[in-house]
Amino acid sequence: MKSDFNKNLKIYNSLSGKKELFVPINKKKIGMYVCGPTVYNNAHLGNCRTFISFDLINRYLIHLGFKVRYVRNLTDVGHLENDDDDGEDKISKKAKVEKLEPMEIVQKYSIDFHKVMERFNTLPPSIEPTATGHIIEQIDCIEQIIKSGYAYEKNDSVYFDVLKFNKKNNYGRLSGRKLENMMNNSRSLDGITDKKNPQDFALWKKAEESHIMFWNSPWGKGFPGWHLECTAMSKKYLGDYFDIHGGGMDLKFPHHDCEIAQSEALSNKNPAKYWMHTNMLTLNGKKMSKSIDNFILPNEIFSGNNKFFEKQFSPNVVKFFMYQAHYRSVLDISNDSLIASEKGLNKLFNGLNLIPELDCNEKPSDFDIESWINNCYLKMNDDFNTPMLIAELFDCLSFINNVKKSSKNLNIIDKEKLKSTFKIFLFDILGLVDKPESNNTENKISSELIGLLIKLRNQSRENKDFKLSDQIRDDLMNLGIQLNDDKKESSYKIIK
Repeated sequence: MKSDFNKNLKIYNSLSGKKELFVPINKKKIGMYVCGPTVYNNAHLGNCRTFISFDLINRYLIHLGFKVRYVRNLTDVGHLENDDDDGEDKISKKAKVEKLEPMEIVQKYSIDFHKVMERFNTLPPSIEPTATGHIIEQIDCIEQIIKSGYAYEKNDSVYFDVLKFNKKNNYGRLSGRKLENMMNNSRSLDGITDKKNPQDFALWKKAEESHIMFWNSPWGKGFPGWHLECTAMSKKYLGDYFDIHGGGMDLKFPHHDCEIAQSEALSNKNPAKYWMHTNMLTLNGKKMSKSIDNFILPNEIFSGNNKFFEKQFSPNVVKFFMYQAHYRSVLDISNDSLIASEKGLNKLFNGLNLIPELDCNEKPSDFDIESWINNCYLKMNDDFNTPMLIAELFDCLSFINNVKKSSKNLNIIDKEKLKSTFKIFLFDILGLVDKPESNNTENKISSELIGLLIKLRNQSRENKDFKLSDQIRDDLMNLGIQLNDDKKESSYKIIK
């Protein structure tokens, strides 16, 4: 089954601007590099969407039978403010604010990032290199680019010569930007920097006296450019040419355009066969921004300690919400959208738990399970189309509910395949957790308290207050307690 489907996967390639049949460079092995976070602050929800999306891609490729080397870096030096060459290093600046060493900042926020990713149940990358751990490799790359003729040294800094590179190559083709347009829109340098042209970017920057992060190099004490680190690390662990390079849409320019230029100067090759980019996450219809106070962290959603949402939502719900939009689409997070996602996810879990209870005999059902399974794979093979996959899961849920209500018979072999496939897509591929998170308070919920809630729910059902009835059922489900309704009473079981 899987060997058939891995031949039909299509990926939207940002470089060509269209979906392409995925043909790996090596038949069974895949190299994937994803630009990781700059660890100077708490994990950003928008970044989390990118890493959750690539976790899905990683999981699906593994499911199809590929061996994936997934490299995702941590930027711990060289990323300057405003993604420019003349600002202050983000980590150094935060270190001054918090009165800590830069590597204390890196450690603090790397741990935070890893904890958030664990709560989202993402698989760790195969390799997680850091920029500071690969200074030697970056210096080596710079020396090679200088030898190629596409870099120059000035006042102990080294810059990439974009105009010279563009004479034989096409700088900016990933983002679609034309160099001549960039030049026309640039202000004159007026001698304020050492660059020949405004479009040139730093490969190595001289460390001024106030700069607290620097290393020795052939050009003096300094630090590497932000774009260079990804080129050096992807080259080391995946080679000059690998299958997939990913990141957020905001990295197309200048970061990924510069990566391509560096790699072509080094090896005459675009480093990746397929370039993939996730789109942005908005909050209540507006761009997330601290400056306009429209910003929320993942842990603030999980705890409910925020001003945007009426209650707390689990990582499971937030992750499921993200998958209800395609990774290349803008996605808006709001209170209503999370509530809807929570209800939808609970329905899927309920449906999964109903499968063993369905009546079975030798009479097959009208539901074509093989066709349904095929449709699930077709949706995933269409550029990892999670919204359409989820629609297929809900189609299956409708069938399960109809069988339960009408007492139709379901062939036992079909039932086992139905349950196993449902679990594969929910847990193995989407990476959802089959047992919702519980904290210490939830663990102390006694059977008497559950009984009291059931009694309250039974009363609300008698009074036709279905909104309250559904809320109690859904909230208990979030705690791992499934209600089984009879005509007048309800029983419960703890979901394993």
